[in-house]
Amino acid sequence: MSVLDRLGSLFKGRDEVDLTEGGIAKPLFYLSLPIVVTNLLQTAYNLADTFWLGQYGTEELAAISFAFPMVFLLIALGMGLSVAGSVLVAQHTGADEEEQAEYAASQTVAFSLLAALILGGIGFLSVDRFLGLLGASPDVLPLATDYMRVISLGLVFMFGFFVFVSLMRGYGDTITPMLVMFGSVALNIALDPFLIFGWWVFPELGIQGAAIATVFSRALALIVGLYIMFDGSRGVQIHLSEMKPDFPYAKKLLAIGVPASIEGTGRALSVNLLLIIVGLFPTTVVAGYGIGVRVFSVIFLPAIAVARGVETMTGQNIGANKPDRAEGAADFAAKVMFVVLSLLGVVAFVAARPITALFTTDPEVVEVGASFLRWVAPTFGFIGIMRAYTGSFRGAGKTMVAAVVAITMLGLIRLPVAWVGAQQLGSNGVWLAFSVSNVAGALIAVAWYKRGTWRDADATRGPGADVGTAADD
Repeated sequence: MSVLDRLGSLFKGRDEVDLTEGGIAKPLFYLSLPIVVTNLLQTAYNLADTFWLGQYGTEELAAISFAFPMVFLLIALGMGLSVAGSVLVAQHTGADEEEQAEYAASQTVAFSLLAALILGGIGFLSVDRFLGLLGASPDVLPLATDYMRVISLGLVFMFGFFVFVSLMRGYGDTITPMLVMFGSVALNIALDPFLIFGWWVFPELGIQGAAIATVFSRALALIVGLYIMFDGSRGVQIHLSEMKPDFPYAKKLLAIGVPASIEGTGRALSVNLLLIIVGLFPTTVVAGYGIGVRVFSVIFLPAIAVARGVETMTGQNIGANKPDRAEGAADFAAKVMFVVLSLLGVVAFVAARPITALFTTDPEVVEVGASFLRWVAPTFGFIGIMRAYTGSFRGAGKTMVAAVVAITMLGLIRLPVAWVGAQQLGSNGVWLAFSVSNVAGALIAVAWYKRGTWRDADATRGPGADVGTAADD
């Protein structure tokens, strides 16, 4: 038995837990738990860079505060295809249509890698101007540019791995991506100090070294992921013969994927626009904000993971014509995540200063990061509610609804409150905007979901079938 099989045997897999039958809690738990670990490992990439560059210099720490939102934006622009592939694979799997699921996965890989190449090229050519628009100071801009140029060149590897994770999740296998991610993160964490500080025989590359470590680790992860999918023994299988771009089929991917990209891009743009507001403050505030956002992203990883689990359960149950079970999964997830994230919020509020101090020794930066956490932590539970219901929208193919909820929360609520708050309360006004928008986003998601319009999504049938979108909602 291989190491992968031995580790996988420690968890329940898709064959042992049917997502369309029996209780809801157990399959959602077994589906979501590996996603929580995978997302923690995913965040470990950024945390590793934040930690080591925080030891290297405050300017480098501020530089990645500008660089991370651009990485998020580039990935968000293409993420719709991976969401579409996950939804189609889930719905075909729930309907016991294996050949259609494999065709959907093969086409998703082909179009996603093509999109990543294009976006990476655009990012490489426009990185300095984009970061300049965000307000990066003259001493920070060249550092952030160096980091982003390396990331842009390796975007195809980073995005390709996200596609692997999404397709395996749609099939119901969340364990294999978790194991692959673990190896990739371990490699990245090990490489970071050698390339940043120039340990042993390696040159001192500073912030570029962090980017190279990330791209190299992701490249190896993608190679492993492609091998697993071509082999097909642990989840959905892809076929080289089915990867020739089928442009009529691309319409189906785009019908689901474009709204998902709009949602992701809206989230990324809101982060970038917030950074413009934060950039009006001193570098120490920017650095503290960067740490706070990284910690914030770790705290609500369970909500994202459970939302992905709900997305898969909704997709497979829509495919199996069981919408009531899909709604039950969303309701259960919302309640559990509200409780869990509220408890984590208490921990973050009480331990805000020591948590922030893990990433920097600069006392001013520590104070800013701690202030951010104290303002936002009381509303963590509401993020869980919003994520649960928007995940169900996506699983039903109603990706436009999820996009509208996200854009309303971030663009129409968070940004205006942050702008006004910054004028009236300084940086604390920006942190207040997070709290207000978190509560509002949850209320909007609940109200829209209970309208029941997502139920009119038709399960996918056959290679030419249409999946319901939310254009009519």
